[in-house]
Amino acid sequence: MIPAVLIAKKRDGHPLNDAEIAWFIEAFTRGEVSDPQMSAMAMAICLRGMTPLEISALTAAMLASGETLPRDSSSVPRVDKHSTGGLGDKVSLILAPLLACCDVQVPMISGRGLGLTGGTLDKLESIPGFRCNFDLDQSALLLKEVGCHIVSASERLAPADRRLYSLRDVTGTVESVALITASILSKKLAASLDALVMDVKVGSGAFMKSQADALRLANSLVETGREMQLPVTALVTDMDQPLGRAVGNALEVNEVLDLLRGEGPGEVRELTLQLSAEALLAAKACEARDQALLRLQRVWDDGSAMERFEKMIAAQGGRISGHLPVAAKHPIVAQRGGFVSAIECSTIGQCVVELGGGRRSADDSIDSAVGVQVDVAIGERIESGQPLGFVFCSDDQAERWTKELQQAFIIADEVVAPRPLIIQRIESKKP
Repeated sequence: MIPAVLIAKKRDGHPLNDAEIAWFIEAFTRGEVSDPQMSAMAMAICLRGMTPLEISALTAAMLASGETLPRDSSSVPRVDKHSTGGLGDKVSLILAPLLACCDVQVPMISGRGLGLTGGTLDKLESIPGFRCNFDLDQSALLLKEVGCHIVSASERLAPADRRLYSLRDVTGTVESVALITASILSKKLAASLDALVMDVKVGSGAFMKSQADALRLANSLVETGREMQLPVTALVTDMDQPLGRAVGNALEVNEVLDLLRGEGPGEVRELTLQLSAEALLAAKACEARDQALLRLQRVWDDGSAMERFEKMIAAQGGRISGHLPVAAKHPIVAQRGGFVSAIECSTIGQCVVELGGGRRSADDSIDSAVGVQVDVAIGERIESGQPLGFVFCSDDQAERWTKELQQAFIIADEVVAPRPLIIQRIESKKP
């Protein structure tokens, strides 16, 4: 086949067949399709879209470009959760050990943050000694010993996706629903899962800003999963305000520790429980939602989830005995009373990045100690002079950021309705 002919075919809005997609991805993996040619195909896909059959074929081709995580002889179900990312999203750190207490394995493959949203691996690497790079055999051993792991993607899992993702990031093609779907599911299928739950976030602090776009992505993931014989359920969840109070790597780990001890913000616990219950139901590890939630609450409240979290951290080289050190805290004070009508997540995220807590480019180093704590929520009544939260930074940066962050909290005179945490649930339609 000729790459330029296939690129032109997709550019002109015609669907590619399974053989054409498989050949293009295989040739790209071998280096016979160049990076410029792959970038052109990605742009054609971004502009023209793909049919559901094309997305399934692309997912299968990316999966076939590498190996899969081996399964042992046990019949323990494998489940995972993937989030499209948002400010303060530390659910994965709790969900993996929580589910591992419920007779399922959780081979979580996570990424680093780029831009305004933090990465799960960056949060965990704020723990001294924590390692995320393991080969497939080591990952399988971790899974057998602990029941869960949170690691970086092996170069042997879906290598075509790894190469394509780096091109998408610099060619303006990240937003394509087809490419997002194939990227996520090829890696999850390579982990040999029995079920996957998706947390598709929508709002000012999310990748998908509109509910229509979030639903398109959620439906694409669920239906492509069905075509690939992987049960996928998606929850569309709110990201018009940070999830929980902490935004910043060490701050978020500390909030996780509080939550596992029975403290911390209730919305993080609620979303973690709901996503975990979906995973247990999809894997048929529980028969009913109430049964799943009761089981999850029990292992959370009796300390089992905390013990499994500590076991996972230790197995991956980490050392943690209490809260991680953070920078000095400085209050963000309300300039007037009223009701919180909006929280500008972009301002909070940009603050964390500029303080060094996030990356502008993949090579940037991270300052885990900095961040922002948000102590109010949309709909809440506040008084003038009340602390809205805190910024954690050096003293010489405090004046600038406390003033700028005041502008991130929009205060109205009228009562404002609180935001729902879970907006919609989507599951595969029966064939």
